[in-house]
Amino acid sequence: MRGAGITRKLSAFSPGWNFSPEYYHQSTDALNLALDKIAVYESWKELDPGRDRPIDVRFAAMPALTKKDIRDHFPRGMLPPGLDLKKALTAGEIELVDTSGTTDDKITNIWNQKWWDASERSSWRYNSHFEKIDYDRHREAILANPRNVGFISDDLDLPMDKRRLARFLYLNEKSDPTKWSKELMGRMVRELDIFRPDVLEANPSLLARLSRFISENSLTVFQPEVIVFTYEYVTKIEFRQIGRVFSSPMVSSYGTTETGYVFTECEAGRFHQNTDFCRVDFEPFKKSCGGPLTGRILVTPFGNPWCYFIRFDAGDLVSIEESGQCRCGRNSGMILSSINGRKANLTLTVDGRPVTLFELDSAVSRIEGIEQYKLIQNDCLTYELHLVSRMEDQGRVTRKSEETLKALYGDRAVVKVVFDTDIPPEVSGKSLISRALFPIDLNEYLE
Repeated sequence: MRGAGITRKLSAFSPGWNFSPEYYHQSTDALNLALDKIAVYESWKELDPGRDRPIDVRFAAMPALTKKDIRDHFPRGMLPPGLDLKKALTAGEIELVDTSGTTDDKITNIWNQKWWDASERSSWRYNSHFEKIDYDRHREAILANPRNVGFISDDLDLPMDKRRLARFLYLNEKSDPTKWSKELMGRMVRELDIFRPDVLEANPSLLARLSRFISENSLTVFQPEVIVFTYEYVTKIEFRQIGRVFSSPMVSSYGTTETGYVFTECEAGRFHQNTDFCRVDFEPFKKSCGGPLTGRILVTPFGNPWCYFIRFDAGDLVSIEESGQCRCGRNSGMILSSINGRKANLTLTVDGRPVTLFELDSAVSRIEGIEQYKLIQNDCLTYELHLVSRMEDQGRVTRKSEETLKALYGDRAVVKVVFDTDIPPEVSGKSLISRALFPIDLNEYLE
């Protein structure tokens, strides 16, 4: 009976997705190896409906792998027997890295650069703007918080040669972008012209900040072949600010330290699964909570001998493309209409319906005169919207903000609008756009 129920659930939310035989072969190998040889999955064996059952049914019967599971079993309980971790670390084949999540979310992972590069290279085939760029030889500038990647130096400005690494240039060494000086931002603009990167990879909040500076000072800036957004959710406000000074194609890439490159935005604005390097399982929200097209994803990476994560919950929410098709012509694998933020970004209406960051951003981005924003939900009725705005008529912005949030969260919502001079990133180095100050159990809203 359990297997039959799972089959119905799977067919209801698989809108024509097309997967190759190799995809199912890799899915089967990953699950079998995990159940047979890796300690963290020992308790999962009894949940397996049988190896004669379809692999999708078997995966659906498994729980989600959490970051707590990884912390509790790392490293030995996450690896199959026979792998010599110490030897591989000494040889430089791998290294240990910490993720940049919140304190509760931080975990240590094994970093396999060779596998990561192969995953990224594979992801490029989902957007035609990468076609004329040589992956192995391209020059790439990175505008990120050094807490995430790069070289950190808050006290001293590092010269350009101290922020170079092979084909890469790290434009920023400061952990708090609210303290960027005009001189520092001017240096970034000059270095883009000197370095002339093929690809500019950026935290969208940082590139939007630099773009505002460029626009306000009527500067010209070098235009790379492609701008790739990583590390953060890109808001519609940030996208517009960047688009005022950069004419380059802008591509959003979704992945994690644990899973590699999972989805890449195509030129038609849809997100395509990197099927050669990962399996993705979709768990929809209940219809009353925004489903069945919106839900969470669980990722199983392929081909990394140092990473056996099955149905890893990275905490991200998405909406699937209902037709299962994309006008770009790439119709294999899962296709998303949007990536909707993290479950940590969820807020609730006054009636208890979950609101994703995508839904919030679609509403707030229509308020005129906002440069930055952050929404904090204090309790089930109280919402605190922090804004950075240069509009002289703050009363008008306040009234529009209150009207917008009440339309989204309910007439009983108590909305407080706070005007800030700037909004700093979190301790993780990433921007915070929305959060509830009370626990939200995502499982309550899943089908």
